[in-house]
Amino acid sequence: MVETIGTRIERAPTHPGAVLREDVLPAAGMSVTEAAANLRISRQSLHRILAEKAAVSPEMAVRIGKFCGNGPAVWLRMQQAYDLWHAERAMRDEVASIPTIRDAA
Repeated sequence: MVETIGTRIERAPTHPGAVLREDVLPAAGMSVTEAAANLRISRQSLHRILAEKAAVSPEMAVRIGKFCGNGPAVWLRMQQAYDLWHAERAMRDEVASIPTIRDAA
């Protein structure tokens, strides 16, 4: 059985950099250097995202969304899901004692 927190599945959402690294760039037959040039960013900046060491910012989502043709919202939602999943787990003990308003009354 899969353990859930609310409606969230225990498996971490995929980092948007992994999607770029594993799916987008290979399908486009493009190197990191070529993709970075097309995105008008440094190769190092793109590498940090691909290595899942940097988040996709709103500005970067605009660039990637234009590059992929699917818009920035897709990339921001992926990053948000990834960040929220990790934050919920990192803060689990800290927020356990915070009352929910409907339960506090």
